[in-house]
Amino acid sequence: MNALGKQRFFSFVLRAAAVYNIMWGIFTVFWPDAYFDWLGLERMNYPMMWQGVGMIVGVYGVGYWIAAVNPVRHWPIVLVGFLGKLLGPIGMAGYVFRGVLPLKIMWLNMTNDLIWLLPFALILGHVWTQARTEGKNPD
Repeated sequence: MNALGKQRFFSFVLRAAAVYNIMWGIFTVFWPDAYFDWLGLERMNYPMMWQGVGMIVGVYGVGYWIAAVNPVRHWPIVLVGFLGKLLGPIGMAGYVFRGVLPLKIMWLNMTNDLIWLLPFALILGHVWTQARTEGKNPD
């Protein structure tokens, strides 16, 4: 894939992630119990905590939309998103492993995190390669 094709693909990925994150954030803020109801899980005692998570995810979406304009230049936004999408499932898996959360809660990580890891890693890998080729720090 040539440089223009990569740029278009990276921008598409970030815009898709932006739309998904903003929609998920809105959904979670306005219907905080829905996800738990769908999975047959006990509702949270403090739904405002879950709504706060929704707000954060939505704000990430705004960042992804901004980064889509120039993914190479805005690579720090992609890095922050990548780290969240990597560490979130690790943390949740720890709670599942210890028996604090049921395994089916991990479905959340499939759509919110895991499907975005590879595309975000490709963007970061491209930035790293470009910076090494040009002999400068990515900025």
